[in-house]
Amino acid sequence: MDDNELDSVLTGVGARLKDLRRRQGTTLTELAETTGISLSTLSRLESGKRKPTLELLLPIAAAHRVQLDDLVGAPTTGDPRVHMRPFQRHGQTFIPLTQGFAGLQAYKQIRPPDGPDKPAQRTHEGYEWLYILSGKLRLALGSHDLTLGPGEAAEFDTRVPHGFSNPGTEPVEFLAIFGPQGEKIHVKARPKTT
Repeated sequence: MDDNELDSVLTGVGARLKDLRRRQGTTLTELAETTGISLSTLSRLESGKRKPTLELLLPIAAAHRVQLDDLVGAPTTGDPRVHMRPFQRHGQTFIPLTQGFAGLQAYKQIRPPDGPDKPAQRTHEGYEWLYILSGKLRLALGSHDLTLGPGEAAEFDTRVPHGFSNPGTEPVEFLAIFGPQGEKIHVKARPKTT
């Protein structure tokens, strides 16, 4: 790798860090508490005003549960297998089904029962597609309040207020694909009718 390639890789780290943190719904303050890295250092890293070092990137990779290669944008080694490393967030288990964090991201999610309350809604940039494998998932999407069962799919713009919960008594397992705004996934199958 020559100096130009190295500079290019290092220049892109900040934007990747910020994108990853935002997509995982983590604030700078939360990341600072988890990693022990000061808030100002994390902010400077994300803005490109601080050069990334192993001492900074290793705890950030551990906090986000991604490989260091993902943070620096290392070239792929030719192995197409996804090394699934489950992680917990907000009481759910996430199992990554894609490598890296640019473009579309796919996860198998396992959510325990939440109870009957309507889920809180939030918005963010992007697009999401869901497919229910087992159990029931409550989707509050704008003014809609839907319960999805096995074999059903939903897709929506995440700028619409949305929230999820599990109204059942067993965990719900579903596939979720997240993408940048405008990258819609077209569902060809129809949900089963009850």
